[in-house]
Amino acid sequence: MSIADQAAGHAGRNALVFAALGDPTRLGIVTRLGARGPLSTMSLTSATRLSRQAIAKHLRALEDADLVHGKRGGRDKVWELRTERLEDVGAYLAQISAQWDQALGRLRDFVELEQP
Repeated sequence: MSIADQAAGHAGRNALVFAALGDPTRLGIVTRLGARGPLSTMSLTSATRLSRQAIAKHLRALEDADLVHGKRGGRDKVWELRTERLEDVGAYLAQISAQWDQALGRLRDFVELEQP
């Protein structure tokens, strides 16, 4: 697999995360799980005005993006944040930031060389 193919794969995988976190409800769920640790679907639902089915739909989107993992706990599911996935995305953003810094540095150098 070429470097370009790998980069495209990472971008596509990370796009799922950004799309999932782009919804305020899902971002709130991730924030709650990060602050409080594993929570049941019932606990996550009780903190909102949304139905259990709506919260379950948001949790499925987060699970598809590999941001949360659910385990059956009796009649309910307990959801846990996958922090390693957030760390991967953070590293990806740091890489993009470094590339922009390099590009801006090259632009600055070019502009400074063109000055009389």
